[in-house]
Amino acid sequence: MTKNILWTAAEIVQATGGATTKDFECSGVSIDTRTLKPGDLFIALKGDALDGHDYVEMAFRAGAAAALVKKEFIPKSDAPLVRVDDTMTALENLGKAARDRSHAKIIAVTGSAGKTGTKEMLAIAFGALGKTHASKKSFNNHWGVPLSLSTMPKDAAYGIFELGMNHVGELAQLTAQVRPHIALITTVEPVHIEHFKNVEEIADAKAEIFLSMDKDGIAVLNFDNPHFARLKGYAEKRGIVKIFSFGEDEDAQSRLIDCALHADSSHITAEILGERIKYKLNIPGKHIAMNSLGVFTIVKAAGGNLAAAAEALRNSMPVEGRGNRILVTIAEGQPPLTIINESYNANPASMLAAFKVFEMAVPPAGGRRIAVLGDMLELGRDGPRLHAELANPLLKAKTDLVFCCGAQMDALYHVLPPDWRGAHTKDSQELAKQVAAAVGPGDIVLVKGSAGSKMSYVVQALQSLALPQGKTKEQLHAL
Repeated sequence: MTKNILWTAAEIVQATGGATTKDFECSGVSIDTRTLKPGDLFIALKGDALDGHDYVEMAFRAGAAAALVKKEFIPKSDAPLVRVDDTMTALENLGKAARDRSHAKIIAVTGSAGKTGTKEMLAIAFGALGKTHASKKSFNNHWGVPLSLSTMPKDAAYGIFELGMNHVGELAQLTAQVRPHIALITTVEPVHIEHFKNVEEIADAKAEIFLSMDKDGIAVLNFDNPHFARLKGYAEKRGIVKIFSFGEDEDAQSRLIDCALHADSSHITAEILGERIKYKLNIPGKHIAMNSLGVFTIVKAAGGNLAAAAEALRNSMPVEGRGNRILVTIAEGQPPLTIINESYNANPASMLAAFKVFEMAVPPAGGRRIAVLGDMLELGRDGPRLHAELANPLLKAKTDLVFCCGAQMDALYHVLPPDWRGAHTKDSQELAKQVAAAVGPGDIVLVKGSAGSKMSYVVQALQSLALPQGKTKEQLHAL
């Protein structure tokens, strides 16, 4: 018998309308053989480049309990299968079935920036209050949301889901699956602006998160954002009465009173819906502190214990690719190279937030602040201007050297002072080589760009400089 049974064969058949070849039980759901765990149900999705049906046998070798496949699939073994008309539709239906059977308090997070970090803070905070299920990584799109729903345990007390979008109507489809009791919008910024006429349209699209909420739902909004009133109006049109705000403004219902920012942490005093608390976050940055106000507002609105949530958040750490720090020793007896890994994504707002954290990171004597920046994508006709406008914030952050990657970053690179220019390439793998050759002990390197810029190659190249058995970087290059 499978431990911690998530789904039985009969339940999957009922949810998906499929037919099974033999009985089974599964303890999880996976669409990727690289992360599949023994006992998982493997769902064979067909994407633009890969077809999951080509990996079914690999899934079984990895310990899959069963595979959900299209009807015409011909197996190479007699392992359990669930045959359906369309595997993507089946995944969505399995997610909806998980939502239907759940008695959890469901919380959804969206916003132009800060979604994943806020979702992670919510998961930690509510984890101190009861059994909590949350989306993994940035599983916030058309397949990530139903996959996250389908893995929610029957007995979860809280479900935390991240919802993303870059076109009108996408959020409406996702929130219809999640049907949140509480919705948080972190901020509205000119992100994915090439798909919208203006930022107001982005705000309207973010407000789709309210469409599947009822009048008993709770909306939590950023009071400091210029689109607060617009978002509040949408929530009110849905009949939502409980609308709570957070921010620095003295009229915000949850308000930042004091925030001591440090290179590796923040100490915060806040008033959350009338209750004052003090807490520490091990994730630096004013933007993180502000999003934590939204987290505590939800905890309070859900009837949770703020002190317990605050204590749990003392253990929070940056998500990989979103500000996590990596120390790499590249010379014996010398200070390590520090990588601030922001390689997962980028937009103008998150760039500015990252630069402020970068500024607080003080290198040791001889060390430099080096920014390695990839294109911010989907900015439309304003892209070149928005990239060029990063120059002054970089100056304020006391940056010593800048490396750029991509066509859009050309606009920034050519407005930089000549002595700031490290290199500019079209390809991140080529840039990675140049950055790796240029860094030295004690340098602090910020690596940031949109996912499509593939700046993770730079992070990998810098990590590969790690000193084995006392060799220097120069000796390694000579090998």
